[in-house]
Formats: sequence, C-alpha cells, structure tokens
Amino acid sequence: MADFRMDADWLCYDPAPSKPTYAPPPGAVDAHCHVFGPGDVFPYASERKYTPCDVGKEQLFALRDFLGFERNVIVQATCHGADNRALVDALRAAGDRARGIATVRDTVTDEELTDLHDAGVRGVRFNFVRRLVDPKPDAYYRTIIERIAPLGWQVVIYFEAADLEERWDFFTSLPTTVVVDHMGRPDVAKPVDGPEFGRFIRLMTEHENVVSKVSCPERLSRSGPPNYDDVIPFARTLVERFPDRVLWGTDWPHPNMTNHMPDDGALVDIIPRIAPTEELRQKLLVDNPMRLYWR
Repeated sequence: MADFRMDADWLCYDPAPSKPTYAPPPGAVDAHCHVFGPGDVFPYASERKYTPCDVGKEQLFALRDFLGFERNVIVQATCHGADNRALVDALRAAGDRARGIATVRDTVTDEELTDLHDAGVRGVRFNFVRRLVDPKPDAYYRTIIERIAPLGWQVVIYFEAADLEERWDFFTSLPTTVVVDHMGRPDVAKPVDGPEFGRFIRLMTEHENVVSKVSCPERLSRSGPPNYDDVIPFARTLVERFPDRVLWGTDWPHPNMTNHMPDDGALVDIIPRIAPTEELRQKLLVDNPMRLYWR
C-alpha cells in the first residue's frame, strides 16, 4: 500500500475554529475549498509535489454549517492531479449544495466531461505556480478549453503576481469566464496603488470576463493573524471596484501552510472589513457565486 503520510513540515487544519461573530447572509457560498483523500480511498497522485493531511467531505460539510454557509465550491487539489474521484464523491454527497472545479488532461473524453458536469463540476483549474506543479505549454491548455467550451464551463487560473506580465497574452485571450485565485497573489508589502497590483487592476478593468477571489489573507499577509491588516486594502479595492466580479472562500483546509494555521472563524470575521456594506456582502457571498455556479 502506498505511503500517504503528511509532509513533515506541514500544518494540519484547525479542528476547532472559533465561531465567527459575523453571520453570512442566507444562501452564502464558500467559493474556494478542498477535500483531501482520504488517501487510502482516493489515492494522491504519484506526480504530486506535496502530501496533505487526510480531510474529507464530512469535515468540510461540518465546517460549512458551523461557519454559517449554505453552499461550497470545491476546487480539485493539485495533490490529486487529474483524478477527480474525491471531488466527485464530495459533490454527489452534497447534492445541490456544492459545485466543483476539476483538473483534467488534454486527453479527457467527452463521456468523462459529461460525467463531471452531471456531478456538479462547472470549470477547470490551470495552476501556474511552479512550486506546486510543472506548467504546460499554452497549446495544452487551449486544447482543454476547446473541449469544455460546449459545457459552458469557466477556467480558474492560479498564478503569482510576478508571472502576470509573462502570461498576459494567454490569460487575456481566454474566451471563457476566467476566475483568478487569491487576487493573483499580490505582494502586499508593495503599495496597493503601485504598478504590480495596478497590472492586476488593469486585467479586470479591460477584461470583463475576469473574476477574482478575494481570498487567502493567511497566505499573502506579512503582518500575520488574526487580522491580516496588510491584505485588507487589496481585497477591499477589488470588492469596491468590481462588486459583481468577486468571490470569497476559506481555502480550507489551507494546503501547504507551514508558518501558521488560520482560524476559519477569524477569516469569516474579515469579510465585513473587505466588503463594508450589506449590499457588497450580498454580492460577494450570494449573488456572484450563484450566478457563476448555479445558473
């Protein structure tokens, strides 16, 4: 049997998060979360660059209810590669309360895509973060996009801010809805009105098919928990400038964290700081994800 022990320098998720003081509106969606294994049921990919702690659908659904959310968008984790069985299992168990973002190869069949769609998958994820994956040539991704286009799926892209200029032409040529993970991972030590984040603002300004997740302060912050003050201006800027094209998610169970494990209740309590009005919070947590995933 394969050895799927968690990487020694990893932290496992917080099993006892605080109860948030902020109560999300009815119908709220956690639009970015994961399931990992368990490895003895849904083995991790041989090509993975990390091995997580086992944490499956039961823990995810319990957290959803505890935090006050009604739905999840579950994103295929890179440690599972293009084997979407753990994702599909969670989607089928959730019924209409979850949608999924899958990872597929360019050899995926129409039958496989149809099965994923029927399970609740509504997009594919392309990861360009080199420490997590080995990115493919653009032509590889374009082949997949041609395959998913008839299903009306979106493309989710994960990259770091320094890579945006290099991949600008490719990202801006995508014909689908394009959802960017974690604000394109800005360097929050740089000014929010500086040229680097300005390039991301330009991406969203000039391309109305681009949506951003205003998530993962625990990954981006240098000031640290529980408030992550240095991330707030970046997320709030996007929420206020593009209120109809932002999403929020926990990123639970927070893969690849090595310095601290966030309190998911504290993450929920950040929402009113980045979306300061009830109208903005309704769009961020309910209207936008429902339009993108449950239409």
